[in-house]
Amino acid sequence: MAQLLKWLKQCYFISAPPLTEHNLPDQDGKVHIVTGGYAGVGHELVNILYARNATVYSAGRSLEKGRKSIESIKAAHPESKGKLEFLFLDLSDQSTIKKSAEGFMSKEQRLDVLTNNAGVMTPPKGSKDAHGHELRMGTNCIGPWLFTQCLLPVLKKTAASSPAGSVRVTWAGSLATDLSPKGGVTIEDDGSAKVHDTPGTDYGQTKAGNYFLATETARRYGKDGIVSVAWNPGNLRSELQRHMSLGAIGAWIFDKTLLYPPVMGAYTELYAACSQDITPAQNGCFVVPWGRIEVLRPDVVAGSKTPSEGGTGQAEKFWEWCEKETVQFA
Repeated sequence: MAQLLKWLKQCYFISAPPLTEHNLPDQDGKVHIVTGGYAGVGHELVNILYARNATVYSAGRSLEKGRKSIESIKAAHPESKGKLEFLFLDLSDQSTIKKSAEGFMSKEQRLDVLTNNAGVMTPPKGSKDAHGHELRMGTNCIGPWLFTQCLLPVLKKTAASSPAGSVRVTWAGSLATDLSPKGGVTIEDDGSAKVHDTPGTDYGQTKAGNYFLATETARRYGKDGIVSVAWNPGNLRSELQRHMSLGAIGAWIFDKTLLYPPVMGAYTELYAACSQDITPAQNGCFVVPWGRIEVLRPDVVAGSKTPSEGGTGQAEKFWEWCEKETVQFA
């Protein structure tokens, strides 16, 4: 019952967002990267940040989509003193990711917030990334893990000269974390993450996986001044649903009863990125719509802790697998 109530609180009767474009502090001098920044909630987040004078890199695979998004945002905010650029990033191909990070670091001397927003939800059955991983796992977890690792030098450098808790890495969780298997991520005997061949379970596992990556980043790099949190942006109208097979009536019901405009998800991500409610004391927390901190399923929380902390160590095992899968590209 308690879990059902938590689920309902993330879908209905949600409190107004505490942080929006109307009360976000001036971002002049701040540098952000938003992956998947040219579509849906990513586009909305970039729009808010640029309007408040941030330097923003909208990262993704499609130069054309990036160009159109950037042009529309700049046209909407001609008064902005910020900077908005496209950054090529293909999270499904690890061999390209380090080059993307290096391209960013060749232009900027700081990075205040990395929002790992991009992901896939329901790709065609059997879809793989460039290295043979199940596509959701490769794009939602392994790729963002490698991108974050490649950007650690500039994140640490920025944190060393910034107010405590202001330099952040945020990760795309979801309400679908509750669809993950027991423990959050199933680790096989060989140390790899299991492919369940069940769409909901495999997607939910990547969302629990991102929560684990957030908590492990907090545990490993909190001492360097980096705050790392995961978030459920909310149930949003976005490109994530483009491969869902619901039929016309099902799609209408789904849209009208469960989905919110993408800007609402941007407010959730904005809270994770910039809210002063989140301090080093909340490092590793989970943010829910439209900007509140909640606790996940007990077995998933246990997975985020090491055995010495009374947990199961699933997050540490998952981190080590991500590291093993990307070592040749780091």
